Amino acid sequence: MNAFIDALGKILDFSTTIDLLGYPFVQQALLAAAALGLVSGCLAPLVVARKMSFAVHGTAELAFTGAAAALLIGVGVGVGALAGAVVAALLLGLLGQRGTERDSVIGAILSFGLGVGVLLLWLNPERTSNKFSLLVGQIVGVDSSDVLLLAGSAAAVLVVLAFVYRPLLFASVDPDVAAARGVPARLLTPLFAVLVGVATALGVYTVGALLVLALMVTPGAAAARVTASPVKATVLAVVFAEVAVLGGILLSLAPGAPVSAFVTIISFVIYLVCRVLGKRRLGRLSRVPAAA
Repeated sequence: MNAFIDALGKILDFSTTIDLLGYPFVQQALLAAAALGLVSGCLAPLVVARKMSFAVHGTAELAFTGAAAALLIGVGVGVGALAGAVVAALLLGLLGQRGTERDSVIGAILSFGLGVGVLLLWLNPERTSNKFSLLVGQIVGVDSSDVLLLAGSAAAVLVVLAFVYRPLLFASVDPDVAAARGVPARLLTPLFAVLVGVATALGVYTVGALLVLALMVTPGAAAARVTASPVKATVLAVVFAEVAVLGGILLSLAPGAPVSAFVTIISFVIYLVCRVLGKRRLGRLSRVPAAA
């Protein structure tokens, strides 16, 4: 009980948090997190609509593998995570075209990526803190070059998404009608998988490979509970993702705890609130026809 009170006191130590906000690495981490929140919020409703939550998890495992390989050979972790996530996305997009075999393909890629990643960490006897941060996130390692990489990758994802958003949304909501109208689903599926892969790789910095679902899926699932409008869902998902990732960093500063713990807690609380609000909204809508 005393340990819990002490931990809570550190979390609520706002004076320490304010002091830490003056450090460049914290400011850089917040910029990187803001870029991640924007990208993940824009993609999350589409991930939910296309039922790709499991695919995000599989992509995160290969992003972890790429980051572990980069750590072993001494290159940028962000570059390695990005390469691993793109490879995973291409494999998922090309091998999982059929819905009946998608889960098995994701499971095979997920287990392969996690196994190879663990092997690469075992081959690297040093830098244990960096190895742990690949799984649960760490803001200390974010420098100016990482911020540039994250910002550039986020901008590229948003530009491509802006061009393909309408046909992608059409294919996500009603794939049969979209195919009949000539929407190139076979091209959009691997393309969207690559966009998700890039965004997932960005999440390795902040929330780690294990818990990136908190930003890539949960904000979209929460937004879907309170609105049926794609535009409103995207706006809400961006807001939810930004609150979760920026709030998670701020709460983790004083105690020095892993960022991912607070990001996932905030995301889940937002989801629960939206679930309650959505249930009440459906109740009100169901009573209107009865009253009429």
